Amino acid sequence: MSTTPTHPQITADATPLALRPGAIAAIPKVRASTPAESSHSGIWVGIFAITMSFVAFTSALFVREGASTDWTHLTLPSVLYWNTFVLILSSGTLEMARRSIFVGQEVHSGVERSGSGWLMATLALGLVFVAGQYAAWTQLSAQGLYLSTNPNSSFFYVLTAVHAFHLLGGVLALGWLVALRMGTRSTMRRRSFESTAIYWHFMGVLWLYLLIILRTKL
Repeated sequence: MSTTPTHPQITADATPLALRPGAIAAIPKVRASTPAESSHSGIWVGIFAITMSFVAFTSALFVREGASTDWTHLTLPSVLYWNTFVLILSSGTLEMARRSIFVGQEVHSGVERSGSGWLMATLALGLVFVAGQYAAWTQLSAQGLYLSTNPNSSFFYVLTAVHAFHLLGGVLALGWLVALRMGTRSTMRRRSFESTAIYWHFMGVLWLYLLIILRTKL
């Protein structure tokens, strides 16, 4: 019984591509995203989602105002303007922290690392802003205006509370950055700082927008 010999060329061609010499080198390498890069992308997704939610709130406010027969204007607590100044100032201190950390214009002092003081100042100002918002709610309730008193007070409490809730997320991120700067074995990635800074500045711009809405519509 005769057998048909296998042609050498056919045998060579039948060799799996992955087993050929140099085949592994020919396959392009794919670099996995680092956690810092993923968080940077996630910040923009989060900002988009927050923006859409406040656009929805604003649209609901306009519709409610147009359809309401009992829409009255309320006097905004004066502490809101101080809160605005505090939040703007916190963006300035955060930018000073960026310059100190990544440009190195601040002299190292003791065991503190460069920029720690500016970061802690930003964190403190963020907490002052939240406390100021609570003071505004207290002033409004002292006037007999609560969440369900009228449409104006309802929108005031909802808009300011939702903003304060999201700003607390930025406060937590700032606290994490401060811990990294003060730690002896931790290293801060620039992308992590940039993500936090983008979010914090967005919170400031969003508050200015809300203040205009509160001032002109409520």
